[in-house]
Amino acid sequence: MEEQKIEKAGTKKKVGRSVLLGAAFLMATSSIGPGFLTQTTVFTQQLAASFGFVILISLLLDVFAQINVWRIIAVSGLRGQEIANKVLPGLGVVLAILIVMGGIAFNIGNVAGAGLGLNAMLGMDPITGAIISAAFAIFIFVVKEAGKAMDKVAQIAGFVMILLMVYVAFITSPPVGQAVINTFAPSEISIFAIVTLVGGTVGGYITFAGGHRLLDAGVKGVESLPEVTKSSVTGIAVTGVMRIALFLAVLGVVSQGLAIDPANPPASVFKLAAGELGFRMFGVIMWAAAITSVVGAAYTSVSFIRSFHPKIEKYHNWIIILFILVSTITFALVGRPVNILLLVGALNALILPLALGTLLVAAYKKNIVGDYKHPLWLTITGGLVVVVMGVLGIMTLIEQIPLLFK
Repeated sequence: MEEQKIEKAGTKKKVGRSVLLGAAFLMATSSIGPGFLTQTTVFTQQLAASFGFVILISLLLDVFAQINVWRIIAVSGLRGQEIANKVLPGLGVVLAILIVMGGIAFNIGNVAGAGLGLNAMLGMDPITGAIISAAFAIFIFVVKEAGKAMDKVAQIAGFVMILLMVYVAFITSPPVGQAVINTFAPSEISIFAIVTLVGGTVGGYITFAGGHRLLDAGVKGVESLPEVTKSSVTGIAVTGVMRIALFLAVLGVVSQGLAIDPANPPASVFKLAAGELGFRMFGVIMWAAAITSVVGAAYTSVSFIRSFHPKIEKYHNWIIILFILVSTITFALVGRPVNILLLVGALNALILPLALGTLLVAAYKKNIVGDYKHPLWLTITGGLVVVVMGVLGIMTLIEQIPLLFK
């Protein structure tokens, strides 16, 4: 009898660890999409070793944002839109609309990225590859234990991407010493690069991906905060390892004086580093990055409308599947609608300050968090992220609107 109790306790601990790791990797792999690969490559070309400073600052902002969001979701036991509606009636609906709009628009890009990944990996037609990839993503939500399947896919894809990226970084022999020096004493600083990285890593739906996954798995309450905090930091750490490995790989290629193809910068880096094998490896990384982003975007976007009607809650897996289908059909028939992506990209920059600012207000409302006392240092650092990203997000929106009418 005692052995059975111990076995059950051990199983419970193992499942808990798996869920926490799954949430961390869901957040991390959601942020490591096709855009992540291109941004990192292009900014490393522009800033060289000084891009290390951009990575450092963006990771600090990411950590402050995610710890705040995950903790407040866990303590309240509510999803982001439910918290927002309690802070100000109707605000949750506005937030949900922005998240879903952004999710669909960026998922078109994610589906396209998955098609390009299979094209590089196997020589497959990109549209055919996108349709096959969408079918794979849909299958995840058809199986009985969709949450566990999603966790497992995110973890496997994350580990594969890290191993391949670290390998390429190693064989390009980057000037690591110079990168370390310029990380703390940069010769050039790009505010635009910092905003882009933060927005791409914890902006839009990604802000809530891990927190909502933990909530759906039943991880909530003040007693769960140590695990929730650890999981959020793990997610950012995984993203950081990927970003640093890709940065070093590109830096190694650039420092050798090799020319990167502007038509497809990340693919060019892998081909220059390891020839045809490197190009195939890029295909694997691109597909893994894109397919996990497809899953993360669909899951998190739909989680923002689940509480609006009992029918949506009941059939949420089928709505996730519909979400993926709409993104795939749009890409297959229309391609990537550039103007919509520009507008939604600019709006996406405003989601993080709006969402994080709302949750910081909620952290001090007893009808939402009860007797929980939010740490002052988290409020201050979270407030800093809100102000910085809010101002820069508005600047980005002003810059992008004229482009829509060209």
